[in-house]
Amino acid sequence: MQAHIKQAFQDAQEVLTVFNQDSRYLDLVQKTAAKISAAFKNGRKVLICGNGGSACDAMHFAEEFTGRYRKDRKALPVIALNDPAHITCVGNDFGFEHIFSRGVEAFGKPGDVFIGISTSGNSQNVIFAQELASQLGMSTVALLGKDGGLLKSKSQIEFIVPGKTTDRIQELHMLILHIIIEAVERELFPELYV
Repeated sequence: MQAHIKQAFQDAQEVLTVFNQDSRYLDLVQKTAAKISAAFKNGRKVLICGNGGSACDAMHFAEEFTGRYRKDRKALPVIALNDPAHITCVGNDFGFEHIFSRGVEAFGKPGDVFIGISTSGNSQNVIFAQELASQLGMSTVALLGKDGGLLKSKSQIEFIVPGKTTDRIQELHMLILHIIIEAVERELFPELYV
């Protein structure tokens, strides 16, 4: 059993090492943080969504901004499009593939930022939401895995995690999201990091 556990840690380290050695991804984190910071400075917001574990990552990302990340600071407007009543209503009335696009339609404005999370890149509800966000003039960011799936090349910024399994991809997605939060805080609240 310990050999399998050790292999899991090694697999996670390998995905992180491959990702970290590609300077393009470091640039993308910086660009994403700059877009989000600019949105906040201009009174705009972030909408984020995903399914399953990615839904949990979306909610985690949102609460780090509306609550607290490392230190106390002003709450910042990030909405995870994962309200159960909304999801069941839209899923029942329009179909599950529209649960996130209806949220984008309700809350999205030009200048906002949309973040879609899909480990496969093939989640139809994330695809529809991303397409509508683009039409509305929102900045778009995608956190994907494997080969990027159908969402590949459809967002202004995309992270394609070089993992083979959903768990390793999700782990790196959460790390990327945490580092984006820190970068935004460093931009908007530099006094927190003195």
